[in-house]
Amino acid sequence: MNDAAGKNTIERAEPGEVGIVQPRDFVSTGEFVFESGQKLPGFTLRYETYGRLNPARDNAILICHALSGDHHSAGIHTLADRKPGWWNNLIGPGKAVDTNHWFVICSNCLGGCQGSTGPSTINPQTGRVFGMTFPFVTIRDMVRAQKRLIDSLGIESLYAVIGGSMGGMQVLQWGIEYPAFVRKLLPMATTARESAQGIGFNEVGRQAIMQDRDWNHGDYPKNGGPRVGLAIARMMAHITYVSDASMDRKFGRKRTAAESSTAAYTFDAQFEVESYLRYQGEAFINRFDANSYLYITRAIDHFDLAEAHGSLEKAFEKIEAETLVVGFTSDWLFPPDQNREIVLALLREGKRASYAEITTDLGHDSFLLESEELYALVRGFLK
Repeated sequence: MNDAAGKNTIERAEPGEVGIVQPRDFVSTGEFVFESGQKLPGFTLRYETYGRLNPARDNAILICHALSGDHHSAGIHTLADRKPGWWNNLIGPGKAVDTNHWFVICSNCLGGCQGSTGPSTINPQTGRVFGMTFPFVTIRDMVRAQKRLIDSLGIESLYAVIGGSMGGMQVLQWGIEYPAFVRKLLPMATTARESAQGIGFNEVGRQAIMQDRDWNHGDYPKNGGPRVGLAIARMMAHITYVSDASMDRKFGRKRTAAESSTAAYTFDAQFEVESYLRYQGEAFINRFDANSYLYITRAIDHFDLAEAHGSLEKAFEKIEAETLVVGFTSDWLFPPDQNREIVLALLREGKRASYAEITTDLGHDSFLLESEELYALVRGFLK
């Protein structure tokens, strides 16, 4: 259900589903100053809501998306949709984030490409897309922009902020930036600072894009640009989201059905894992902007709470929210140690914080997949 004002907009809903939802656009007309000092005269954030805001306006939960996510975290847009929102297994009536009780908000982040202002947006001052003239964006900028959206909905506090991966970074930044505004923080599969390895993976993806001649220094037409480079960036990144065990279980060394007796002597896809990664790359270029990929990965690179505040403990000294951090044993992108480090720093500051670790061999993307253990943790923490 998508309803900030309390009107029922569902056309049809199955039990446990939010049904058909309608994206909305929040337009901020006030000047926005980025951490870099660059400015925009205003911006747009595309968002969706599920459930109803209660009369006290104290049942709002904000969902923060990861790098390749967007505002569509639950439900469907039309009855013809083949896939629901990216966290549909978690959000809905009777689910872990129960929309019978909570009013859930999810926005496409500033710098994104799914309706929010970003590099692919028209610059009103020039009449051309921003491209690489778009201001550099940080995780803190994303959160400050989200705060304007939340204020516009008449919400005076958030019961919880929830997110995984880059979404988890935003969750932590919410607790730091607006300590009295948030009651509970639930970051998953995340980190307090991007590691050298993470920066390295992001740089390989960016170089794949920027070395594609169709990138043209960020100046390319709509539905054009560095499609090959972006597909390769996605293929490489996707490998970091899964684990060796899950890849081996799903694909092993199985050959493609189309392989012929002479296929071994070509560079066509011979193994199922190759076909799978190529599919992931092709699907991604049809829904994501290459320049947004550059900007968002750079925002992740610059996320370092200890550096920004002097130490991780100092970063957390103003946090008031109760915090639950969830790590996953097979996550090698943001491994359990990085998640535990967050909780230990919070505890050293005397904060209400706990850590839960889920044993799984599904890798970094475990927070997005079916998990009764995760659902129980989320449901229990929100009570």
